Amino acid sequence: MHNPMIYRALAALLAYPEAELTAASAEIRGVLASDASVLASVEPLLQRLAATDLITLQESYVQTFDRSPNHSLHLFEHIHGEDRARGQAMVDLMEEYKSHGFEPVCAELPDYVPLFLEFLSLVDAEEGARLLGDAVHVLAHVGRKLSESGSPYAGVLEALVYLSPVMPEPLSVPPIRDMDEALETFGPGADGVEPLLKPTLPSIAPVNFYPRHASGSPASP
Repeated sequence: MHNPMIYRALAALLAYPEAELTAASAEIRGVLASDASVLASVEPLLQRLAATDLITLQESYVQTFDRSPNHSLHLFEHIHGEDRARGQAMVDLMEEYKSHGFEPVCAELPDYVPLFLEFLSLVDAEEGARLLGDAVHVLAHVGRKLSESGSPYAGVLEALVYLSPVMPEPLSVPPIRDMDEALETFGPGADGVEPLLKPTLPSIAPVNFYPRHASGSPASP
């Protein structure tokens, strides 16, 4: 099993860069050195953090993650978009956290990747691997988008794919992100109800990061 502190180190690298992050770069490298493949994946980012002034790092981070929806670090955005099913998925994930005694104290949504990785660092190794395997399909998707844009942050997502016990599968068709787009695509339902306002079915699984096939069933690991 992998050192759970690797998850915490990777979480730090994906967080908004502050002076504390650059000051801790040697410590982070030391943690990641326990796995040569993980360290090799994130080395370009570590070098950039060491060689770039903080303001530039912060501007680059905002440009990468806050201004590009394809790079969003909120897992369910890539599965549900703005569909109300995303809200239920948030509730389910928060319940998963609470069931393990994890009470997030930050203002971030529960599907924020650094927060999710912090959680993985606190559960036992087997459970952490299982949950990472659930989320790896989305993480790999974000990693590919970052890689296509030439971002050194892609290495962090690549490291998570390497750590996962499950091979990632492609995500399904991008979700409808707003009501106007949904109406343009589908039109109102036969009952006249706008598509995203229809009641959602109750969640079947506590947390579901799996891509969906046409049948709507979870992809096999």
